[in-house]
Amino acid sequence: MKHPSGRRRKARAARHPATRPGFVSLAAVLVVASLLTGYLVLSRSDHTAPTASAKDDKASAKQTKEPEWDGKTRVLGDGSTSYTGPQTGQLKPVPLKPGEKPPQFVVFSWDGALQGDDQLFSHYREMAEEYDAHMTFFLTGIYLLPKNKASLYSPPQHPKGSSAISYPTDEHIRTTLEQLAKAWKGGNEIGTHFNGHFCGTKGGGDWSVQEWKSEIDQFYDFVEHWKTNTGYTDIDPLPFDFKKEVTGGRAPCLEGQPNLLKAAKGYGWRYDASSTGDFQIWPAKKNGLWDFPLQLLPYDNGKIQALSMDFNFLYNQSEGETDGDPAKYAQWQQMTTDSYMAGFNRVY
Repeated sequence: MKHPSGRRRKARAARHPATRPGFVSLAAVLVVASLLTGYLVLSRSDHTAPTASAKDDKASAKQTKEPEWDGKTRVLGDGSTSYTGPQTGQLKPVPLKPGEKPPQFVVFSWDGALQGDDQLFSHYREMAEEYDAHMTFFLTGIYLLPKNKASLYSPPQHPKGSSAISYPTDEHIRTTLEQLAKAWKGGNEIGTHFNGHFCGTKGGGDWSVQEWKSEIDQFYDFVEHWKTNTGYTDIDPLPFDFKKEVTGGRAPCLEGQPNLLKAAKGYGWRYDASSTGDFQIWPAKKNGLWDFPLQLLPYDNGKIQALSMDFNFLYNQSEGETDGDPAKYAQWQQMTTDSYMAGFNRVY
């Protein structure tokens, strides 16, 4: 079936006006069923998809094994981050028994990861805890950078301090830091959504490898120096080391993956989630990194294949307007639910 590329492009173009400091946006639900045997890699600390080779999985686990922790917290850098031992609450790799049916995986990931006035970060973090689920929160770096320090950001091909999304309020920085710590302690993954959310002309699709590296370096700088940039002294360091824990991300508007993949290899990343969409399939490697595409789901009784992104449903239902006809809310909600279930059942 033909990809609705026109719809996706138009939806993405309307996604990022600089209106409010952003939100936590459901970016993807991948629904895939394994037809493979051997070791299934379930550990979120591994960030790889199941493969048919137990040997490869064992080698990967050996390379990424954490040294034994001495039980002491190590504050890093200016005190913005720390090492508090290996992340707990992780899913574990379990070999299948002969003839055992492989499990089905549902992967939730979110773009932005701001605890704004809508409090969606905490809402979905608490939902994950309630249902014993694990989620990936792709953090936007400038969400830890005060607006009065915007000049510290030098976006590729754009004026210093500019951004396609709004900078956070001071209170939003505080609450986002709180949620990041709780999310990681709860066994959820933190990834990157980079910084200024630039799309289209002079956006990620136009950036060189070196410009993507600059964007990545600045992301790490903002999250590793939030204490210096905010001046906050009453907040504990984040309980994890970003350089170790952030091993993948999603590009704004899903643009620029070819050069992004080349740039990311130097940071020890294991995956990227910036592909523009595919049917329910296992991830494969691109340029040495696991590629996790958003899914294409049958929408409106299969008339089109819609990306598994909340904004894409919003666009198809109300042309991207959040104040669409309230009389249609129940219908739209059911259509969205039906679409996800159709993608689920297509490969079950």
